[in-house]
Amino acid sequence: AGMNGTAIENFVCVIFNVSFMNCSWHVGRTATEDTQYFLYWRSSKKEDFTECQNYIKDNCGRHTGCRFQNVTIKNKVAYFLVNESRSGQNIQPYEERIMLYRIEKLTPPFNVTVNCTKASHRCSISWQPPRTSHVKKSSCFKYEIVIENK
Repeated sequence: AGMNGTAIENFVCVIFNVSFMNCSWHVGRTATEDTQYFLYWRSSKKEDFTECQNYIKDNCGRHTGCRFQNVTIKNKVAYFLVNESRSGQNIQPYEERIMLYRIEKLTPPFNVTVNCTKASHRCSISWQPPRTSHVKKSSCFKYEIVIENK
């Protein structure tokens, strides 16, 4: 159970550069300055929960986020649990399931090349698809090209 308003709020995670994940949250409205939060996660129901090893802290030293490395999107759903502890106060836990592929911010396409010929007044543009840990077919991507005449 726990006291109302002590659970974290606005929990958000983002995966970037293929294998890095940042999670962050806001301290509960009624949580006191000595409330501490602990984030645990697992990438499948079969695995054990693992605690964050690299916390982000606020000015009071409370954990308000976590940085993860070497994250892979093996399964579709990951499970997150934020337990809080404070001596003498019962704190509300927070749980969330997140589909990891939905929170991945893709890298931009790379090795972009432009070849233009004056004779035909045409250009060809080519690139490599974004790096990602879960999309295996480059045909899954759609691109938009904006050409500016300078």
